Amino acid sequence: MTKAPLHHRLKRPPYHSALGPGLVTGAADDDPSGIATYAQAGATHGYALLWPVVLAWPFLTVFQFTCAEIARVTGKGLAANLKSSLPRPAVWGVVVLLLGANILNIAADIAAMAEAARLVAGGNRTALMAGFAAGSLLLQVFVPYHRYVGLLKWLTLSLFAYVGVVLVAGVPWRAFAAGLWPSVPAGSATTIVAILGTTISPYLFFWQSSQEIEEMRLHHVAPLSRRPRGATRELHRLVMDSAVGFLVTMLISLCIIAATAATLHGAAGHAIATAADAAAALRPVAGDFAFALFASGIIGTGLLAVPVLAGSAAYALAELMGWRAGLELKPREAAGFYAIISLAVLAALGIDLAGIDAMQALFWSAVANGVVAVPVMLAIMLLASRRAVMGRYRVTGAQALIGWGAVALMALASAGMLLL
Repeated sequence: MTKAPLHHRLKRPPYHSALGPGLVTGAADDDPSGIATYAQAGATHGYALLWPVVLAWPFLTVFQFTCAEIARVTGKGLAANLKSSLPRPAVWGVVVLLLGANILNIAADIAAMAEAARLVAGGNRTALMAGFAAGSLLLQVFVPYHRYVGLLKWLTLSLFAYVGVVLVAGVPWRAFAAGLWPSVPAGSATTIVAILGTTISPYLFFWQSSQEIEEMRLHHVAPLSRRPRGATRELHRLVMDSAVGFLVTMLISLCIIAATAATLHGAAGHAIATAADAAAALRPVAGDFAFALFASGIIGTGLLAVPVLAGSAAYALAELMGWRAGLELKPREAAGFYAIISLAVLAALGIDLAGIDAMQALFWSAVANGVVAVPVMLAIMLLASRRAVMGRYRVTGAQALIGWGAVALMALASAGMLLL
């Protein structure tokens, strides 16, 4: 079969290509915030909150595809497109909300990594947090992301231990199936927002768009608005990348909830207060190695997630300011971009030094992402629907229906959290 010309062929973004198989990509997308949220849901509500994970998958797939499509069609990232299409105060509001939510998420991930390390090796919590923050920042600034992410991916394989727990822990499959049907147990509204927020996270939208731009620049690919030839193939690639990657994410997430439901959920529920509580869910399959498995998963996914969190905010703010941006650039080539990353990580460390509880911070950062997602997703759908921006590629039909449905879903979930 004849290959398409180079300018019509794109590799996957560095983040995805470095991770390799789709299964590993899905495991890495379940960052410490996600692990804590899903574990809290299973331990507290049993199997009753499996359905938000399944419900989120088509919405997340469509939104990730839409964000990549915006970049591929226009040749610009989300923030740059928003700046030229929406009122400037509104765009600044979206970016500031993104930055705030990401800093909180980074703080929670750093705290969780430190606590996970203490489970295995002991040590001073403050020193560990400072070490993880400094190490992550140095890697982001001085080592191209695609180089070290390939090594960290293997730590995320420990998350598949949750799949093993589901297979050996005697999961009642009738209860599991019942949990796939929507219900709102008493006191679960905030947890539902957290599940949706950690699954449909705003930072992923900006990251997806920015990485598509990085690849277009690397391979000198013209935007589809200027060179539509091969558009069908390119859009199909984007759909498959989004659908397969996040299908795996959904399956791992379901296993985390089911594993903690099977091992930690009691008659009165069992809230997860520490990382050790979440690690206990691995004991049926991992035994004495449960803590080590859990720690490696938290640390690995944390080190993968922090650059995405800091980088997505830096891409957005740099595009808004008109600065050069890219994790493949050297510090002197993108000083403003790396300054934003540094300030975000240092601000997160400052929050950690104030003495936050790691597991609670992870959970509430997911809630924050769920609330912030509403205005961010609204802005993205307005952008994707504009013919002046997207031309013949503007969202219509099923894509528009699911996209606007996702906005409505997140808005209703956030409102329900406040009212119930």
